[in-house]
Amino acid sequence: MSKVDEAVECFCGGAACSQAIAATYGPAYGLSREQAMKLAAGFAGGMRRGDACGVVTGAFMMLGLGYAGPNCDKPDGRAEIYAAQRDFVTRFEERNRVIACKELLGCDISTPAGAEMATREGLFRTICPRLVQDAAEILEDMLHV
Repeated sequence: MSKVDEAVECFCGGAACSQAIAATYGPAYGLSREQAMKLAAGFAGGMRRGDACGVVTGAFMMLGLGYAGPNCDKPDGRAEIYAAQRDFVTRFEERNRVIACKELLGCDISTPAGAEMATREGLFRTICPRLVQDAAEILEDMLHV
């Protein structure tokens, strides 16, 4: 099974979008699946605020593991990860126009009405798997794992 399929299957099996990305790619960088799931648990649904989609934040975590240099505690050590993040966002927006969860879903799941609408209309089953797939496909091209 490809990593793209693994990420989608992980999401469809109950993991949050951010967790699906981290659990799929994290082990190549020494994270256990459990650590990756815990690390990414709070980022789904745009950090539960409708902000940057969880697949984007999950991807940023993995890009950090792949691109941040050993001196990433200094500004110049983060230049490569910042460039990788810009590249990821550009590619994701080419496919999806935006990165904000509330815009991708067409409702703000941080509100009771928005969360109810997303559930009622099955948005987590119809829209989110494609977003997980898109993020994983982009990561496949960007990460060397």
